[in-house]
Amino acid sequence: MKPFSRSLQRDLDAAADDDDDVKQYSADDGSGKQSSERGARRPSRLFFLALLYVVFWALVFYHHFSTSVQQSVGAAPTVLQLKPAAFFSVPRFFRRDPCAGRYVYMYDLPPRFNADLVRECRRISGSTDVCKDVANDGFGPSITGGGEAGSLPERGAYDTDQYMLGLIFHARMRRHECLTADPAAAAVVYVPFYAGLDSAMHLGSKDLAARDALSRDVVDWLAQRPEWRAMGGRDHLLVSGRGTWDFIVRPDAVGWGNALMSFPAILNATFLTTEASPWHGNDFAVPFPSHFHPSSNAEVVAWQDRMWRTNRPFLWGFAGGPRGGSQRTVRAQIIEQCGRSSRCALLGVPAPGQYAPGRAMRLLESAEFCVQPRGDGYTRKSTFDTILAGCIPVFFHPISAYLQYMWHLPRDHRSYSVFIPHGDVVERNASIEEVLGRIPAAKVARMRERVIRLIPTVLYRDPAAEGVAFKDAFDVALERVIDRVAKRRRAAAEGREYVDSFDGKYSWKYDLLQDREKMFAPHEFDPYINT
Repeated sequence: MKPFSRSLQRDLDAAADDDDDVKQYSADDGSGKQSSERGARRPSRLFFLALLYVVFWALVFYHHFSTSVQQSVGAAPTVLQLKPAAFFSVPRFFRRDPCAGRYVYMYDLPPRFNADLVRECRRISGSTDVCKDVANDGFGPSITGGGEAGSLPERGAYDTDQYMLGLIFHARMRRHECLTADPAAAAVVYVPFYAGLDSAMHLGSKDLAARDALSRDVVDWLAQRPEWRAMGGRDHLLVSGRGTWDFIVRPDAVGWGNALMSFPAILNATFLTTEASPWHGNDFAVPFPSHFHPSSNAEVVAWQDRMWRTNRPFLWGFAGGPRGGSQRTVRAQIIEQCGRSSRCALLGVPAPGQYAPGRAMRLLESAEFCVQPRGDGYTRKSTFDTILAGCIPVFFHPISAYLQYMWHLPRDHRSYSVFIPHGDVVERNASIEEVLGRIPAAKVARMRERVIRLIPTVLYRDPAAEGVAFKDAFDVALERVIDRVAKRRRAAAEGREYVDSFDGKYSWKYDLLQDREKMFAPHEFDPYINT
């Protein structure tokens, strides 16, 4: 600004000299004599330009600072107030587009791919409970008063089912601040197909045509769209709402789930699942939805503070029951060891219809460490209930978390969790309590602090929340998908294929290390995965 201001001043001085010359010339009577009357001084065009320049920047600064002050005021005005922006808007080229590189185009799918599946909730597993679960855009029924024993937040608590992620993601996307109606401007194209609900209606079905019908339909529908053909689906995002295993059965084979992720036409898309396969490259795990869906920064901070101050009388705890009759499982050993110890809290499987989220949360909040054996797959929803409760998770297999949620959990798994090899526990070579009891108190405190700091990034906030400063699990996942698509788009512009993942034996190692050379080097997790 300074060089320009000095230049402008020199131009104004020169203009003033020119005005004097003009006035002297105009005072000449034509006979060579100058009139004794002085001509009227008239402002030059540069003077008006300078005036416009000053007025313009005054308005810009006035608009900026006045709106900044208004945004800093917490309470909304009780009457309508006209802001300077109502009369004067800063030109677009002076403002940075906050959505630049973040726009999302969302398909308006035919209702058979989403809304109709919700309406047909009673078809799922022959149970009416799913109709309860789909309420509130997948959050389920609200829990008031903090639930049983006040173990949940007073506000934002819900009885959320672990398989409702597809609905939850769609609800957030409908209110996403960077939605666009122009697919050419989008960083990512979102497909709101409720694949999890569709899969749940045909689990274990022997009618292969009916099982895969809707998956085939959505793949065919996408293949005909110009938005899909633009990049062959490489910029498309689908959220399954269940684990990858429920979508990779061969189209011609009887098995669990359906064949959605096995169709060659869909393989270029990015899939978000609650449990990814370590041996596939296009699926990425995101957290299971837990029971807290806050709507403000204050609610999150208050909950974190409460979890830090919570008294934890037990060294360790387990919320879960036995699976099968074998004693040669980690779960069976956990139940046996915990049942013999006065330092362990155990919550078994309640009778049908008696499960209460507050009861499980109360147990998790009472322990320093919470053990996480395998659930229906390698992972468990309880892992994220545990983090929400400020309890340090204990894992027995790397696929249970470390090779799953790499977008949301620290790469250094020792900073927030404990790993005890499942073989040691099954063979009765390791006492869980002894391993946990040897960890110094100072280290336990650091680990708990790290867990509590993770809480915002593993929960899904209320879609209607405004003005929140934290990034939740949705925000983290979408940022990573956008980054992935951007790299694929740049590579395509250069005439090459961007490779950020591999199918096969070493897929998990590449995802973990992000280095193709290190894929083939020895790793501490090799004995658990490549055997």
